[in-house]
Amino acid sequence: MIRNVLLRQSGYWPGLLVCLVVSFHTFGQSQGLASVQPRMRVIVDNDLSGDPDGLFQLAHLLMSPSVEIRAIIGSHLRVGDGFDRSTTQADNAAQKAREILQVMNVTKNIPVFAGSNTGMVNDSTPVKNEAVNFIIQEALRTDTKQPLYVVCGAGLTEIASAALTNPLIADKLTVIWIGGPEYSELALPPPGYSEVEYNLNIDQAAARAVFNRSSLPLWQVPRNVYRQCLLSYAQLLTKVKPRGKTGAYLSNTLETLMTRIQRFINIGETYILGDSPLVLLTALQSSFEADPSSSQYVVRQSPRINQAGTYAHNHKGRPIRVYTYLDTNLMFADFFAKLELMNP
Repeated sequence: MIRNVLLRQSGYWPGLLVCLVVSFHTFGQSQGLASVQPRMRVIVDNDLSGDPDGLFQLAHLLMSPSVEIRAIIGSHLRVGDGFDRSTTQADNAAQKAREILQVMNVTKNIPVFAGSNTGMVNDSTPVKNEAVNFIIQEALRTDTKQPLYVVCGAGLTEIASAALTNPLIADKLTVIWIGGPEYSELALPPPGYSEVEYNLNIDQAAARAVFNRSSLPLWQVPRNVYRQCLLSYAQLLTKVKPRGKTGAYLSNTLETLMTRIQRFINIGETYILGDSPLVLLTALQSSFEADPSSSQYVVRQSPRINQAGTYAHNHKGRPIRVYTYLDTNLMFADFFAKLELMNP
C-alpha cells in the first residue's frame, strides 16, 4: 500500500481549543433538508496531516445533518511517517481541520484539539491533554440522550487515554475504529502486506489498552474491509473536483499526493478512501431501528493485541463488531450528492 511506500521514504500547543466561527450557509436548510435533525453525537479523531482520506471523511461528515460533530481531534502518526515526518504531527492535523472548516465556511462552533504528538509510553499510562478531557466530559453528559460515537481513523491514543483516565465512560459511547489486520478466519491479507497494520502501528500501546484493558464498545473496520473503499480517478475528476471550493480542495490534496508518489510506484487509477466508513456507519444509519443496516458485520470475541502488534486469542475478550462488508455504493453516492447540493 502507498502508506508503506511513504514510510520507507522516510507546534504542539498544550491545551489548545479552537472554536472556528466563519460564514457557512446552512447546508440542510438551504438545500431542502431542514427536516433532517441531528440524532447522534460524534467526536472525530484522525491523523489529518497524513493520508488525505481523513480530509474526505471529515468533509463528508460536515455535510451530514443527522450528525452533531462535538469536536475534532487532530492525532499523530507514527514517528518518521512519510506523510508527515515532523514532531508536531497532531498540531499539523489540527491545523488541517481548521483549514477544511474554513474552506467549507462552517459557522457552527466546533472545538478543534491537537491531540498528543506522541503515542502512549505503555498500555496503562494515559496521555494527558484537552482532547482526552473533552472525550470524558462529553461521555459523562446527562443532559442529552443522543448516542455518542468516537470515530477514529488512525491511532487510538486519545480514546485509550480517556478510558484509562475514567473507566466510567465505557458504557456511554461507542468507538468506531478503522484499523487492525485481517482476521484469519474472515479474510486473507493483501499482497505485500505489513504484518502490523498501519493504523494499529501508529500507537500499539493504545491499541492494547483498548482491546486488552478496556470494556469500550467497539466497531472495527479491519484492513481487508477498509480497502473496499476505492474511489476511481475518473470519479475524482467528474464528481469531486468540479464541486466548488470543497471539491477543488479535496481533489488538489489527493492529486498532489498522487503526483508525489508516482515517482516511486504506479498506483493505477484508484485510491482507497479508507476513513469514509466512519460516515457510512454513523450518518448513514437506517431510518427505523437505526443501525448501519446495509453493511455487514460479525460479532466475535475481542482478541488480545500482543507485543508483536498482532492478534492473540483472548478467552475473556468482550464481544465486538467486526465489519466484513461495506455499502460503498451508498457511501460514495451520498458523498457525491452532498457535494453537488452544496456546490451546484
